[in-house]
Amino acid sequence: MDLQILASLLARRAMWKRRDHWDETRILDHQDRALAALRRHAYARSAFYRGHHAKLQEAPLGDLPPVTKAQLLEGFDDAVTDSRLRLADLEAHLGELVRTGGDPGMPWRGRWWAAQTAGTTGRRGLFIWNRQEWSTILASYARANDWAEVPAGLTRPLRVAVVSSLLPTHQSAVVGAALASPLVPTLRLDATAARADTVSALNRFQPRLLVGYASALRPLAAEQRAGRLAIHPQSVVSASEVLSPVAAKEIEEAWGSAPFDVYAATETAGVASPCRYRNRHLYEDLLIVEPVDASGSPVMPGALASKLLVTVLFSRTIPLIRYEMTDQLSMGGRECPCGRRFIQVSGVEGRLEDVLYLPGPGGKAEVHPNVFHRILDNAGTTGWQVRQEPDGLTILLAGLTPGTDPAPLGRGLEDALGAAGAGRTPVRLKLVEEVPRTPLGKAPLVRGLPPGPANDT
Repeated sequence: MDLQILASLLARRAMWKRRDHWDETRILDHQDRALAALRRHAYARSAFYRGHHAKLQEAPLGDLPPVTKAQLLEGFDDAVTDSRLRLADLEAHLGELVRTGGDPGMPWRGRWWAAQTAGTTGRRGLFIWNRQEWSTILASYARANDWAEVPAGLTRPLRVAVVSSLLPTHQSAVVGAALASPLVPTLRLDATAARADTVSALNRFQPRLLVGYASALRPLAAEQRAGRLAIHPQSVVSASEVLSPVAAKEIEEAWGSAPFDVYAATETAGVASPCRYRNRHLYEDLLIVEPVDASGSPVMPGALASKLLVTVLFSRTIPLIRYEMTDQLSMGGRECPCGRRFIQVSGVEGRLEDVLYLPGPGGKAEVHPNVFHRILDNAGTTGWQVRQEPDGLTILLAGLTPGTDPAPLGRGLEDALGAAGAGRTPVRLKLVEEVPRTPLGKAPLVRGLPPGPANDT
């Protein structure tokens, strides 16, 4: 691990622990000052933001136009604040990493770290960070362990097993490679690998911290309960996918404690993570998060937002000011027995793209993923996936308990879809050994029709 990065990481962790005692006034004052510094930097160094915020440079944050991933990519060379950076060069670098299997933890040109988003909502996003930003990102992920009270440090190395993506352009791979050191012995496993191989590797490694996609942890919990997996992690962390209550319960049954559900994204790094009481607190000292409805208007506290407008207060190489993310979540209060006054994230329910639009008596019916969770989470499977097709829905069921008749599930789903406002939608059930995963190892719960004129009627 880069010693300068390590020193900066440890210093930030120590400084941020003092922030745990901030009250709401101190948090909001910090946000105001950090936002002002970010906007000064963006207007001085980014032609994109000078144009995007034309005549609004003194306006309140809420009056600024949002920025989308597509806009940033289209204007990348003007959005970045260093003239040496060009999108074509960076894409060539990441492509070379994939072709050669290079070390993603090594900084590009000795000064930048980069990663791509999965592209589940369209074209893949590309983000890049300088040394100071990168140490902040690493510290934001380490904060999740601090808030969960997982002891780690110079005198107690933390053995970590991560079941996610090994693609060198994925941020988890870049973070893992950058953190590689005797202080954090790490086993990185591909979520797309055969389960027996993953079980064998975990049994040999015996992690103290197990981290993975929710869709990877749930079948591993079944392996633990069956006795084929025999590990005793002090903590289990779910990240990058929605963790359902049923999956959380199965993980707790397997390893004796409830999992810590961390909310993070490539663009932002850590967004929120749980304290010892499993209340997820927003990293308000690093981000300003505005929950909004589909039209971009603020939602009331406790209401489910259709999307988020996120301002990353430490972003400098590519400033992110009111960056649009299609995550659906709701905010809670600030009071928590842990003593922190960072606002709580009371629920994360996936992305707007997980909502299906099906024909109904009154036109298009909006079907939230919760309709499927209510029926399928308790179906005795190790995983499921809904696939929308032009003539109905195909439900993939993995690990269905032997002897279980799946037919009632289909009838239950058809009834639930009708209750949600959809017309009579044909539902086909298909038993599979494993739920199909994307190249990044994720297993989306809902896969809608691709956008296009044929599917927009």
